[in-house]
Amino acid sequence: MRILLLLPLLAGLVCTAIWVVGGLTGDDEFAWLNAWMAGPFLLLTSLPFAFMRGLGGVFGGMPREFRDAPIGIGTVTGVARTGLSVNDQPQLEIQLQVDTADGRSFPATARQIVDLTDLAAVQPNATLPVRYLPDGRVALATDAALPELQSALNRVQLAKGWLTPNQLRIAEQGVDARAVVLAMTPAGHTPDGRSEVRLGLRVTRADGTTFDLEQDKKLPPSAVGQVQPGMVVRVKYLPHDESEVAVVTSLAG
Repeated sequence: MRILLLLPLLAGLVCTAIWVVGGLTGDDEFAWLNAWMAGPFLLLTSLPFAFMRGLGGVFGGMPREFRDAPIGIGTVTGVARTGLSVNDQPQLEIQLQVDTADGRSFPATARQIVDLTDLAAVQPNATLPVRYLPDGRVALATDAALPELQSALNRVQLAKGWLTPNQLRIAEQGVDARAVVLAMTPAGHTPDGRSEVRLGLRVTRADGTTFDLEQDKKLPPSAVGQVQPGMVVRVKYLPHDESEVAVVTSLAG
């Protein structure tokens, strides 16, 4: 469970799963999700999967009725203690807005025992994967493998229009590389609160050669600090088409 404390140190490694403009990761074992994308650019993000695994391993795993249920991506809208605790660890009632791969969105509530050191992972605006039933009940997807989580996140973003089919191909089939942020120019804000920026990137290929590109992106506020000039970020791109890249950043907040 304490591994959550290491997440800031893991930023910049492979993330997996939903991708649009603001992301996470830190260790090739963890890959992906939670920023939102726009235009010809894609930004990958990651959920706190180490945290999710800890919940499943320490506190009993997935209720039977949720096993094999589809996965949605929940955004935390509120958190309260239920008054119950196990080994001095509180049970939380986590209010979520859940988005699904078929384009639906609905409010839901999950109850989960959470280690005191991991409370920061379930604060408002945090992103958590859930399994959901037709009646709207949900449970945190503590049993899901990383590829399943990544795929669910990608499909949710695709359904919402945050990810184009080509960006999905980059996310799933692109090669890993590093890029230096050459420039980051703010260009305003979208109605949904994302920051519009123009990024200049210098990408280093596997053979050590580089190519430059400039792309407009719409970033969640948490991602802007991760793409400042001079920073090195992880990217994915298709070798036969270097006109757009997916930028992998770390999940914040």
